[in-house]
Amino acid sequence: MTGAKRKKKNVLWSKMHTPHWEDFKQWCRKRLPILEWAPHYNLKENLLPDTVSGIMLAVQQVTQGLAFAILSSVHPVFGLYGSLFPALIYAMFGMGHHVATGTFALTSLISANAVERLVPLSVQNLTTQSNTSVLGLSDFEMQRIGVAAAVSFLGGVIQVAMFVLQLGSATFLLTEPVISAMTTGAATHVVTSQVKYLLGMKIPYISGPLTFFYIYAYVFENIKSVRLEALLLSLLSITVLVLVKELNEQFKRKIKVVLPVDLVLIIASSFACYCTSMEKTYGLEVVGHIPKGIPPPRAPPMHVLSAVITEAFGVALVGYVASLALAQGSAKKFKYSVDDNQELLAHGLSNVIPSFFFCIPSAAAMGRTAVLYSTRAKTQCVLASIIVVGLKGMLIQFRDLKKYWNVDKIDWGIWVSTYVFTICFAANVGLLFGVVCTIAIVIARFPRAKTLSIKNIKEMEFKVKTEVDGCEQNTLLSPLSNGNCSEEASQPCQNEKCSLILDCSGLTFFDYSGVSMLVEVYMDCKNQSVDVSLAHCTASLIKAMKYHGNLDSEKPIFFESVSAAISNIHSNKNLSKLSDHSEV
Repeated sequence: MTGAKRKKKNVLWSKMHTPHWEDFKQWCRKRLPILEWAPHYNLKENLLPDTVSGIMLAVQQVTQGLAFAILSSVHPVFGLYGSLFPALIYAMFGMGHHVATGTFALTSLISANAVERLVPLSVQNLTTQSNTSVLGLSDFEMQRIGVAAAVSFLGGVIQVAMFVLQLGSATFLLTEPVISAMTTGAATHVVTSQVKYLLGMKIPYISGPLTFFYIYAYVFENIKSVRLEALLLSLLSITVLVLVKELNEQFKRKIKVVLPVDLVLIIASSFACYCTSMEKTYGLEVVGHIPKGIPPPRAPPMHVLSAVITEAFGVALVGYVASLALAQGSAKKFKYSVDDNQELLAHGLSNVIPSFFFCIPSAAAMGRTAVLYSTRAKTQCVLASIIVVGLKGMLIQFRDLKKYWNVDKIDWGIWVSTYVFTICFAANVGLLFGVVCTIAIVIARFPRAKTLSIKNIKEMEFKVKTEVDGCEQNTLLSPLSNGNCSEEASQPCQNEKCSLILDCSGLTFFDYSGVSMLVEVYMDCKNQSVDVSLAHCTASLIKAMKYHGNLDSEKPIFFESVSAAISNIHSNKNLSKLSDHSEV
């Protein structure tokens, strides 16, 4: 009797806990995407190309790590750590297959504000030059990386808190014009921060509102202090980088291995620096000695967290927005999905955990998704040139102004105002301003919205019988109201030509994102051999769609009414009339 009771108890325990165990495993697979794709990894097909790409990515991380560490006002060796640890963490928690996380220009510039404010260069002259037990670096360098690591830690904590609160769903407020303007403005700030290296000038640290204008005012006031040697080396480096990268891009389909121009440039400049003693002869700044090894982990200084809250929020928001835009872009291009909230967790942990290993704030960078290069950096003016050229993808977003003007002038206004706020204040301020403007415009446009009651609309159901194989297709069409489309269709017969009609009578206003979505739907349907027709479109919507997308000019897609679209479909299919059981 006792054994039977024990057996029954074990069965009940198994029934109670098995579902929970399955739920736990499912939760782990959801929060650790590596558990989902690693068991199904095809070594035979993917190992070789992934290894080559990994090597190229690793050597490019060296370039950007050294450069962005200088941008963050810390010793260059800490940029190498920031290129390693965040990438390992994101590989386990991230969902972007083509997102390379590491040091990032925008987050480095934000953390530099905290470093220069709390540990200014004047402290170096007041403190003793004794070296610490960590890599033989001075107390001054360790204080600086401590502040940068604190910014990374607190910024990651904020991102993890946003994940817990499920704030990733609020990313719909981050429209393309806002992100484009913010990243372009931030890239402009980064280029401005490198002017002192490009010109070989000694520029005091300037912070606060209107910093952009104060820096260039100082440059023009002290134009005579520009070092001609640094200027010529910078111009030569930028010219070579741009020219070779354009050639690599143009012939990337014909050549399997691109020329590592950064590596060639750095080796050449380092050799020239060594032979001519540029540091002593011309007074050019050099990076100097790079320590070897990885130090033991150490917690960031918690006593400075309250002093870096502003920079931490900037790192959390700007880093996440820029990284998410890259992840969503690659997911759209390569046909896979990305969870906005999971990306918050991945980037949050990629900042929190590496902060214990002396890492500066991290995020995904646009340049690392392209061709990868290797380098060993020596001279700072060449590193500044690499930073400037690496931001080309962000800076050329000025070209977006033309398309915003032609599609939606309100989006054009949002772009310009967001860029101005970013330039005058900071990237996080510009981002916040853009979001507020987006919300205000949506609220202002909402009273104009035309609501269509589904109860009062008779849905049109057509059963089309083809003459070829006698198959029937049942398609339910309903109007498109306020950007939401409701459609339902039975499976079409094989080899049957399908058609989709979108009734746009409910669209009283649109923006660039809405037009992009309509064009994307049109192109996806076209790729699947589905004819798309749009009815009741305004003249401005037709103009915007024709400008935005490469629409089919041979077939008409815009019609005055749904019935006109249906008649066009029937004439193309050579149908004489609707069947008797069709209902409108």
